[in-house]
Amino acid sequence: MLVTTTAQRADSPVARELIAELDAILAPNYPPESRHGYSIEKLLREDVAFFVVAVDGAPAGCGGVQLFAEGYAELKRMYVRPAFRGMGLGRGLVVHLSQHAADRGIDVVRLETGVLQVAAIGLYTSIGFRPIPPFGPYRDDPVSVCLELRLSQPPAGGGADPSSSSS
Repeated sequence: MLVTTTAQRADSPVARELIAELDAILAPNYPPESRHGYSIEKLLREDVAFFVVAVDGAPAGCGGVQLFAEGYAELKRMYVRPAFRGMGLGRGLVVHLSQHAADRGIDVVRLETGVLQVAAIGLYTSIGFRPIPPFGPYRDDPVSVCLELRLSQPPAGGGADPSSSSS
């Protein structure tokens, strides 16, 4: 099994397909005001570094990382296709995105996800993310969870990824 993670534009056909799948999963579960995922256009406009993970050449997941002048990075549009879950791809993608931020001098990675993304929250906390109050544009929302990882404590490795998704 060959796993590759490559930088892609968020408007590439593969990225569009993965983001559409993620939206189709999240949309029925959260009201519009609680869905914070960037559109493809906003991913491009906000200069989010976007990556696609593939297994033996088959697109399996995606994720982005946005750097903020306030000194933190935020994971965006994390998703692993159901058929590829449990293979460690989500964990590997989080480590890749965190390293991308660290290579640019950022030592704090944050994310927002929904409370129903139980497997994803489990993945993030197993890596070392901890709950924090809403940050940036987020506000108190009963269906939203904000998490943070301090890169001075590198992401935990190993273990399988049950699934992965975030705004």
